[in-house]
Amino acid sequence: MTEITETFESQLSRIHRALDDDRNDEVSEVLADLEPAEVALLLESLPLGERIKLWDQVPTENDGEVLLHVHDEVRSTLIEDMDPEEIVAATASLDTADLAELFEDLPRQVAEDMLRSMDELQRTRLQETLSFEEDSAGRIMRTDAIGVRADVTLETVQRFLRWKESIPDNTDSLMVVDRTGHFMGVLPLARLVSSDQETGVVELMDADVDVIQVDMKSRDVATLFQTHDLTSAPVVDNAGMLLGRIVIDDIVDVIQESSEQALMNMAGLDEEEDLFAPVLPSAKRRAVWLGINLLTAFLAAWVIGQFEEALSQVVALAVLMPIVASMGGIAGSQTLTLTIRGLALGQISRTNSNWLLRKEVGIAILNGIVWALVVAAIAVLWFQSLAIGAIIAAALVINMIAAGMCGIVIPLILKRMNIDPALSGSVILTTVTDVVGFMSFLGLATIFLL
Repeated sequence: MTEITETFESQLSRIHRALDDDRNDEVSEVLADLEPAEVALLLESLPLGERIKLWDQVPTENDGEVLLHVHDEVRSTLIEDMDPEEIVAATASLDTADLAELFEDLPRQVAEDMLRSMDELQRTRLQETLSFEEDSAGRIMRTDAIGVRADVTLETVQRFLRWKESIPDNTDSLMVVDRTGHFMGVLPLARLVSSDQETGVVELMDADVDVIQVDMKSRDVATLFQTHDLTSAPVVDNAGMLLGRIVIDDIVDVIQESSEQALMNMAGLDEEEDLFAPVLPSAKRRAVWLGINLLTAFLAAWVIGQFEEALSQVVALAVLMPIVASMGGIAGSQTLTLTIRGLALGQISRTNSNWLLRKEVGIAILNGIVWALVVAAIAVLWFQSLAIGAIIAAALVINMIAAGMCGIVIPLILKRMNIDPALSGSVILTTVTDVVGFMSFLGLATIFLL
């Protein structure tokens, strides 16, 4: 891991210096040894001016693959710098699924030119792929699956493959279909080349294989690949007709995108945000969630303001108050993170959510009591007041129980409302723990100290 990171850092530093000094030969030398995904990472790691200069040096035959690997926002800046003819040429060698991923980001005129440059079969396949939901198996499947009939011999299949002269990348099995194109099973290539050539396909095919429905969510497909250790799987429609295949390479991309989305959303950011985007658009995007957080902060401040008299008379309350809110916030964040992870992996449903809620409440009570005793002891020694120690202990337990419950309930409610819990859950949780913490601590102090 360290070696890869250092190698990339060295490449980035070398590219940066070469671009500054206009040493285009050295830039081309570095690019010649890189895969499209590595070039994409370099482009994403440069400010806009240097990014465009590097993009101009990328070999034309690699443009399409590189565009596939960069984030949407970076892709838009690169496409803006290309002529329509360049874009059409760059996408000419891409398969249907990759074309569909790029197609909707293209300017309208360029998209129309691309469609006109395709033959009828390519155009039909692209339009069919675009008709599927964006986050579905239909969008990530490859339409290059090789289908063979079940009622032929292995010799016939091998003659067919020799006639084709090549097979698609990452092909480990051939798809077996009947006369009408309905999926029947798979024929592993290892059996094809190691068995008697007079054997029929129907005798060697695997009929008991995992089949993916074309409308299955891509995250569910990724989970299926992970749990069943798949390297490829057929994609069929509701009638069982073979439409294409999905391979492990496609699933790695889905998993990576999901991870990036969860990480960025935890901070209230778009997963496609360009790290090196100009100041103004970046500031606008982040201002939204800063504004929401400010409103919640004012709500917490308003709660504190309701206990102004208590704070003015007992200085210890102002000193100890942040402890209650902080402990509740940490406890809630732990539960929230685990819940969001469980939802993303499909581990949480209505059947087990109540059990999880009871578990988290139990954890909150146990941890709340333990740390309440610790904080109470410190408070008593600090301020020489048993009453203050008891009040902060009770408030701490109350807030940690509320935090544990909200860490489960908030993401479940947001999920049911079709709102990403990773995007807004932490903002809501922080508000709840602050309000409950301040209200319980100051409320108890008002009742028992004044």
